[in-house]
Amino acid sequence: MSGTSLDTIIVNILVVVFSVVFHEVAHGYVALRLGDETAKRAGRLTLNPLPHIDPVGSIVVPVLLSFTGSIMFAWAKPVPVNPRNLRHPWNDHPKVAAAGPASNFLLALICSVLLGVTAGVATITGAAHQAVAAGPTPLKFLLSIFQAGILINVILGLFNLIPLPPLDGSWVLTRFLPPNLHVRYEGLRRYGFVMVIGFLLLMRYTALGNGVSVGIMKTIGPFQSIAEGVAHLFGV
Repeated sequence: MSGTSLDTIIVNILVVVFSVVFHEVAHGYVALRLGDETAKRAGRLTLNPLPHIDPVGSIVVPVLLSFTGSIMFAWAKPVPVNPRNLRHPWNDHPKVAAAGPASNFLLALICSVLLGVTAGVATITGAAHQAVAAGPTPLKFLLSIFQAGILINVILGLFNLIPLPPLDGSWVLTRFLPPNLHVRYEGLRRYGFVMVIGFLLLMRYTALGNGVSVGIMKTIGPFQSIAEGVAHLFGV
């Protein structure tokens, strides 16, 4: 394995671990604001990754995906939420679910701004040559972190919005289903893991993957434009 590949894997792991932790904390924080202290009492409202990391979903899966060049995704241990403690469970539970993907898009936005600032500052300080220099440099590392931050967080945000149990999008969808469909849909949760794996296999081995890739790139476009716009403020 080349040094570049190893650098990429390290950057991906750092970004994906922070992103899935931030995602889960967002669930817990919004739940707290809406009346449920379960995550707070469980010590899960912290950016310390140790209480959140799922060894398989946070480490093994991202490493394997990095080796295979597949679309990067991961997950952490779900933050505990008790919908019965929410002030308005029917309306508030979907808000708690949506907080996770929203946090990923927020991180993508922050990375876009930081990418533009880093590129701009590097140019006006004469450090831009580090970006094309041989071997690792601090500038390359920062640029890689922010670029990966955009890509990975857009993927995580979009993936979690898919309305397949147990993904966040499924909890949002249930809010808008009529009662008869709601009961049937909730019955699918027992098969949630199988359906998600099936969806991933379809992405990997059918034309669905191409469609998903196109959707990801279209979503990334505005974030890249923001980075370029910020960099232009520095005369880049």
